[in-house]
Amino acid sequence: MKRLPRTLTGQLLLAVVISLILAQGFGAWLLLEDRDHFGAQLRGESAAERLAGIANMLARTPAGERERLLLILNEPGNFFTLAEPWGKAREASTGDHLLVETFRDAASGKLDIQVLPIELRPMAPPGTPLSQAPEHGPMLTPFLVVQARLQDGTVLSWRHAIPPTPRNWPARTLLLLWVLALTVAILASWLVRRLTRPLAALADAASGLASNLDQPPLPETGPREVVRAAAAFNRMQRELKSYLETRSQALAGVSHDLRLPITRLRLRLEQIADPTLRERIEMDLSEMDSMIGHTLDFLRAGQSSEPVVKLNLDILLESLVEDFEALGARIALHGQAGRPVLAQPQALRRCLGNLLENARRYAGEDIDLTVESTRQTVTLMIEDRGPGIPPELRDQVFEPYFRLESSRARSTGGSGLGLAIARAIARAQHGDVRLEDRPGGGLRVVLTLKAAD
Repeated sequence: MKRLPRTLTGQLLLAVVISLILAQGFGAWLLLEDRDHFGAQLRGESAAERLAGIANMLARTPAGERERLLLILNEPGNFFTLAEPWGKAREASTGDHLLVETFRDAASGKLDIQVLPIELRPMAPPGTPLSQAPEHGPMLTPFLVVQARLQDGTVLSWRHAIPPTPRNWPARTLLLLWVLALTVAILASWLVRRLTRPLAALADAASGLASNLDQPPLPETGPREVVRAAAAFNRMQRELKSYLETRSQALAGVSHDLRLPITRLRLRLEQIADPTLRERIEMDLSEMDSMIGHTLDFLRAGQSSEPVVKLNLDILLESLVEDFEALGARIALHGQAGRPVLAQPQALRRCLGNLLENARRYAGEDIDLTVESTRQTVTLMIEDRGPGIPPELRDQVFEPYFRLESSRARSTGGSGLGLAIARAIARAQHGDVRLEDRPGGGLRVVLTLKAAD
């Protein structure tokens, strides 16, 4: 089952081809069986006509001339004898050979005959009389044994070699069948591909919907079911786009409505005489403003209108390394991408900045940044020497506002949204972020990006 095609087109084509092979094979078998039956019927009727003609000819021949006439008629596969006793053995059953049944039906209305059991004997050389024909040998041939009673009561015995069933294949007819099968297979292949192409387009559109809601709508063509699926998808895309636009407007309103009171509170702080109280309130307001900013950034992650371009990742990494070294971090950069990636420059800078900031803030100043490139992807590994994250919590740390109390305490300034924003940005650009153990201790953050062609 693992070797079966995984695509709908492949499975449908396989079903059509197997069905055609089975149908054509069964048709060829029926054709050969019908040919054998028809051939046996012709041979049986021909043998009956021959025996009737010879019997009539012998009836009109004087008794003294019959033996000489039979010597002329005898041949290796046909022996005629006169004056044998009327056989007492049971007649041959109709199942012995198809030719026997056909011969009996054709000859019974013309002659007084009985068909005896089939004899197996070697084929005699030409001109050999029946009395001298061998009865044993390496090659045995089935003989039809028939006795006919002439008008004067003389018994004529006839042993007729049953010809073997032809084994040659009717090439022209079989070629016609296979040409028909090949034609049907080609037409079925074209039809299956035509029917499944809209489904493939639907799958591609669904895969790219998360990163590009502005992609062109699907063409609503094809069978009725496909048209309905495409129309439903286009309607869903319009509704999602409308929902996100409404949400963006709401976010802008929330940002304005929340930050305006904070600004008014900061202005009123000047009226507080106690500097210690004023400083504490200012810290709370700054934390509130930061939380609002991070929350809005998370909600906007992956929905940026910034265009996707071919970005020189090596230059971006060098710029980020300089910025973080200015903050006191020691970053060792290993390797180069050597090729551009498809990304939104500012969004990717934000993603990498969050990952490097997490490593600097929670694991110390020493950071290793390794870049590896393949034909289709570029992988960045950010390694620190901190306490790491337990494997059972590595999925939860990407959830909004989730914190590890041992290293992500609120006093460090973290909002619990850095990793969530980084993963949302990466996935919006056909990449991903995952966490691994660093050999020797610490945490390794792996960021994969799509390489440009």
